[in-house]
Amino acid sequence: MENNETHIIRRILKGETALYENFLNQYGQQVFSLIARIICNQEDAEELTQDVFLKAFQHLSSFKAESSFSTWIYSIAYNTAISAARKRKFDTFAMDDTLLANISEQQVDETLNDESEEMIIKLNRAIEKLNSDERALITLFYYEEKTMNETALILGLTESNAKVKLHRIRKKIYVLIKQEEV
Repeated sequence: MENNETHIIRRILKGETALYENFLNQYGQQVFSLIARIICNQEDAEELTQDVFLKAFQHLSSFKAESSFSTWIYSIAYNTAISAARKRKFDTFAMDDTLLANISEQQVDETLNDESEEMIIKLNRAIEKLNSDERALITLFYYEEKTMNETALILGLTESNAKVKLHRIRKKIYVLIKQEEV
């Protein structure tokens, strides 16, 4: 059974290019949000979002419907944003793995489940200190509410690798928040 997106893509490829606007309307804001969180610059994110949709349009014939269109476009967005981020020098926070190993999941959960305004501000500041790959994983899983499987596909990871990275990033955020409190 063919889904609606696959049907629209077939029509676009047959010449009804105006239908591509459906994808711009449906995914434009989410793609922009992902890119903006990865590169931390609104103007560049707007430009890169346009680049993503242009790339997707130019390569639409290579979409195989093995995943959803949203997973495919997020993959393009992620790769475009990471490429742009790597061209810049970002100040990110490196952390010793032994420090992370001594932090319990309970400590992390108690801190990150605090939904106070003050904690949300601290959380956002901590996320800004992560590298672009880490911000992408956090954005896709928590902000865009992608499943772990979709997140892994978009990032080009195995699901188990994505879980391990997410686990480590959560601990890193915890440390960053605690350091701010000192």
